[in-house]
Order: sequence, then structure tokens, then C-alpha cells
Amino acid sequence: MVANLAGRHAFITGGSGGIGAATARQFLIDGGSVSLVARGMPALQRVAETLYSELGRDARIQLLAADALDAVEVNQALQASHAFAERLDICVATVGGGAIKPLLMHDENSFMDEIKLNLQSTFLVLKYATPLMRESGGSIVCVSSDAAKLVFPWLPAYTAAKSGLEGLVRAAAEELSPFKIRVNAVRPGLTRTEATQALFDDPDIYQRFAAEKPLGRLGEPSDIAHGIRYLAGPESSWVTGQSFAIEGGNELRKAADMSAMVEQIYGAEAFASVKRGDLPFG
Repeated sequence: MVANLAGRHAFITGGSGGIGAATARQFLIDGGSVSLVARGMPALQRVAETLYSELGRDARIQLLAADALDAVEVNQALQASHAFAERLDICVATVGGGAIKPLLMHDENSFMDEIKLNLQSTFLVLKYATPLMRESGGSIVCVSSDAAKLVFPWLPAYTAAKSGLEGLVRAAAEELSPFKIRVNAVRPGLTRTEATQALFDDPDIYQRFAAEKPLGRLGEPSDIAHGIRYLAGPESSWVTGQSFAIEGGNELRKAADMSAMVEQIYGAEAFASVKRGDLPFG
């Protein structure tokens, strides 16, 4: 891609994570500026130093500490981002995640915590970015998961959250279209991040997932960043309300079997209770 984000500014939540940092790198390479947002400033500073060392000190990077689930902090971060560049063209909401945890092991709090982490963090970006983007339009890119499309037993809360996220993307794309704000999502498969590195380090787990991917490997943050870059830029100016799978072709097959991982995490007795339909902790 040519450097055609010149003059455009992007706001990225989860900016200290693997996908957020890789996305920032791609935007900067293509001529844009970025505001990186995360709860911890030291982690953001490490990402910024890495980007400066690769791209030079001329890279325009703003660091903002904010909790993606706090409406006041998200609004303030967006306002600061807009003030930094005197414009806001792109928002990327990468905050999310979930636990391998069977349905019967959840309680109402643990289940709703995952819904909030994945949905509320995105909703707040959509809500508070719109007034800053409505005059000139722009692109908002959300991060879903192949769990929104494939059946992943033992990931019920995460699956529900990401399925809901894709519904939110479609609804927001329709409502925000009068402002020329496009809303799309990428749907990654298992991708290497700090949170998933242990899965990559286990040869058995790696192979279980890779075996269901026709392209034969798991994802790297740069794989996802390139998809986000397409949806963020002018190349996708006629695309909205979509979720693009970037997962090595996994949707052509099936989800990996994670039963052994559940048993390892919770123990054979608790997992046997779940499979019998009992409540293992109650």
C-alpha cells in the first residue's frame, strides 16, 4: 500500500497490545499519526519507543492513559486525541478478551464481565467518537473474533460477546452512515499476543488450532493490522457494516477442540461434572 494516510489521525484503544501496536505501526508507515490508549502508561511508553526505533523520532505518536470501560476517561481521551491532531479520522477498538470457561462454571458476574469487556469498550468508542468525526466522516474498525462465527464449546461468554459485537457493528454502520462514518470489524483467529503467547509456546495446542486452518499456521499481529489498515483507509471507502475473517481459512473447517485445555485448567473432576450437566461449584 502507498503512504496514503498522510494527514489522517487515528485513535487506537488497547494500544499497548500486540494488535494495537502493529496497527499503529502500519498507520505510521503509511503517513498517519496515532493516539495510543491503554490503562498503563509504562506499557504504552515501551510500544512508543519500539515504534520510534523502527520508524524514527518524526513519527507522530500521542500516548493516553485511560480505562476503555470508563465513559468519562474514554471521552476525555478522544477529546485529547482530537486536540493533538486537530482532527479525528480513524478509530480502532481492539480492547477485548475472554476466558476458556464452560457455561456451567460461569456465574452472572463472570459472564457479564466478558460481555462488558468486549461490548462496552467498543460502544464507548462509537458513542464518543461520533461527535468528533461527524463533520468530515471517517472509519471505525472493531476487533471481533472467529468465535463470533464458529462454534467454540467452552467459550460461551466470549462467543456471545463477539457475536453481539458484530451485531453492534452492523447497527452502528447504519445509524452513522449519514455522517459518512463507516463501521466495520476484523474477525481474527487465534493470534499471537502477550495474552495468548502460552498457547503458541505449547506445541500440542498450537497444532490443534493450526490443523483447522487450511493455511497451516496461527496469526501474527501484523496479519490483523493489515486488515485493519484496509478498513481504515480510503481503499475501503465503499465498505461498511462488514466483518472480515482473517484467520487462515478456519471458517472453512471447524473450531479447535479445547476439551483438554478445560480439563487442565479446572481439573478432571470439575470438567466431568460439566459434561454430566451438573454445577461443579454449587
